Amino acid sequence: MRHMNGAVTQVTSARRRLSPTKAALVPCLFAALLAAFVLVPPVRGNEGLNRTFLLAAAVLIAWALVLFIRARAGQRTLTLELAVRRHHWVQACAQGAVFFWWGRYVDQVYAFAPFIVAQLVFAYGVDALLQWSRRENYQLGFGPFPIIFSINLFLWFKPEWFHWQFAMILLGYLGKELIRWTKDGRSAHIFNPSSFPLGVCSLVLIATGMTEITWGQEIAQSQYNPPYIYAVIFLASIPGQLLFGVATMTVWAVVSAYTFGLGYFWITGTYFFHDAYIPIAVFLGMHLLFTDPSTSPSTGRGRIVFGILYGFALIAFAVLLRAIGVPAFYDKLLPVPILNLLVQVIDRGAASRWLGFLDFSWISKGLTPIKRRYGFVGIWVGIFVVLSWTGGLGDNHPGQYLPFWQQACDESSDRGCDYLAFMQDTYCESDSGWACNELGILFANGDRFSEAQESWASGCDLGFDLACENLTQLRTGAPGFGRAPPPLEELPIVLRGSKGPVTERTPEALYALACKRGWPDTCEVPPGDSERP
Repeated sequence: MRHMNGAVTQVTSARRRLSPTKAALVPCLFAALLAAFVLVPPVRGNEGLNRTFLLAAAVLIAWALVLFIRARAGQRTLTLELAVRRHHWVQACAQGAVFFWWGRYVDQVYAFAPFIVAQLVFAYGVDALLQWSRRENYQLGFGPFPIIFSINLFLWFKPEWFHWQFAMILLGYLGKELIRWTKDGRSAHIFNPSSFPLGVCSLVLIATGMTEITWGQEIAQSQYNPPYIYAVIFLASIPGQLLFGVATMTVWAVVSAYTFGLGYFWITGTYFFHDAYIPIAVFLGMHLLFTDPSTSPSTGRGRIVFGILYGFALIAFAVLLRAIGVPAFYDKLLPVPILNLLVQVIDRGAASRWLGFLDFSWISKGLTPIKRRYGFVGIWVGIFVVLSWTGGLGDNHPGQYLPFWQQACDESSDRGCDYLAFMQDTYCESDSGWACNELGILFANGDRFSEAQESWASGCDLGFDLACENLTQLRTGAPGFGRAPPPLEELPIVLRGSKGPVTERTPEALYALACKRGWPDTCEVPPGDSERP
């Protein structure tokens, strides 16, 4: 049977009747598979992970036992049906493509794959139990894939805290099943089943100050590493945009955030997100997190407003999180549940005459819905190409590299100096004596002498002679502090931006890279000259 609902296609098979015993065995099978992960190398030998996986399996078995008892007592007839929904597998393919490309350049992604598979097994068990607990029929399909993939594109708990990963999945399914309303004349879940647990978990982590129990910051940063990652995300999302009409939200979210970032740069001379107009994790969220058609506005105008609100909401959360000293990577996660809760208000508000300027239906007048979707995706392709060509999106951005922030600091930008100190401290901790020396000078110029002393001591320990001399001058009160270009062997450290490690090693290649990334006095270095950067 093929059922059409707008752009959503569902292929179903005949329902198969199951006895309570056979029905209970289905989640028990998932529980057994989950328990078997204690034999998998990443889990085997880790006592904490063993307990976590066995506990998750025990939850499924206990719930299956309750289901069996209630179904048998109530003489219920339970059925199993294969239901393949196109929006599930299309979304999963897009997310899988991102995982594949990301994992090619970040080893931890493929290493984490067994944990993602385990979450899928747990999700299938929970899905079956929830459906049979609340109705007679269980529809087996690809539904868990986009939920689990979406969660894991943004947040992983560390091994000793991995039980919270399973708790997030359970929360997402409970929210989908229990928190519902009537939308467009039918019952629908309010919250995106992946963004809801991500949002709730983010609030808990912020409130408890326990961000360090996750790999959230590392995920957001490592997603910069693969080359052409913006293009990969963009291309992976195209099929879903063509089929389900969600490009409207993505385009307006991107344009809103980019316009704000451009204005911020014109006013302040620095970049709001430091190393990009739109950080890669935010760009990912704009394509594969908040665009669930089931929890988005139904009208064209409503989707435009939804996208604009997401673009500005994540900026507002970034400001708030920085102000309270919380890692800003939560900025893309927190707005989605709030916007999900407001979709019906957004649809009603978007229909008002005050927002009539958002009515672009005249452009597509006379076109069928599918032609409108194709036309809008074509417009988005043009916008993406222009933004990529002008540097609004893409791998290389001046804010990734130290010379931009050095210049901003030299021009008396407090924000420039703050971020310059952050970058120098990062390079210093990565064993660049030059960066330690520069950080010490920056601190000394700001009358932060104890911190300067600490930085110079680190630089001296790393063998950067000027750091030793500056430390002596500070202690003796002698005026002036010495500085020099970074030595050749430290260029792979200090030339790195937000992308992956610098792989060039020859002097010529390193100097050429330094020139490209804006380092002064590096564009005319003679081949073989190892004294200058």
